[in-house]
Amino acid sequence: MPAADNASAEAAPTVRRYLGGVEAIERALDAAEAVRVLLVERDDSDPSVLALVARAEASGVRIWRGGPGDLRRMSRGEPERVVAMVGPDPTPDFERVLTDGGAIWLLHRARYPSNVGFALRTAEVSGASALIVDATFNHDERSRVSHVSMGADRLLPLFYRSSEDVLTAARAAGRRLVALEDVGRHAPWQVDLRGPLLLIAGSERHGLGQDLLDRVDAVVRLPMAGFIPSYNLQAAIAALSVERLRQSSSFQTTDGG
Repeated sequence: MPAADNASAEAAPTVRRYLGGVEAIERALDAAEAVRVLLVERDDSDPSVLALVARAEASGVRIWRGGPGDLRRMSRGEPERVVAMVGPDPTPDFERVLTDGGAIWLLHRARYPSNVGFALRTAEVSGASALIVDATFNHDERSRVSHVSMGADRLLPLFYRSSEDVLTAARAAGRRLVALEDVGRHAPWQVDLRGPLLLIAGSERHGLGQDLLDRVDAVVRLPMAGFIPSYNLQAAIAALSVERLRQSSSFQTTDGG
């Protein structure tokens, strides 16, 4: 049975986990773990690596062929010849993501591909379930998102949808809706950020309109003490994501060991 399909919807893992090295990944495949993505240097001709890649491809694992820099950035400690992501399917359909639990980020009317790329990387690092972007980016702009995210779009589900569709679907799926905006009345630690959430951030120029804010369950405001009136989008997402991890104690289990 392919590794990408070896778990039912009910038993599918919800946390992405790192594996490094040929032997560790072979053991995971032997145990029919949900190995989803394999990162290998595109010019590596080592027989053990080539054999692992062939086995992974035959098992339905997506192969990410990168450069030496990709392996250095993704390795934990000393650079590995090959690393893998074990966890949920990074390419599910939209409806599946809504019902799988965890936190989903919605970027409302995003304008700048680079900012979206940074936000995508932050969402993946913090263990989010997906990122949804309300924007009409062309092919080159979407490629820019992928590049800036350091390939996080290979690991985390990414959708381009209208905010209206997402809000309606998230509410129907039973998710709580939490917006991030400077008119909020609650600090991040005053809002329950555990469980299935739709977290909503607006563009840096226009933010979130009142019509959207009227539909959410809570509006969070990040503390600010400087002259400039807002954080960068990535910094704001990171601040709320870290508070969510603190509340859920997930930071205690993110070493992939």
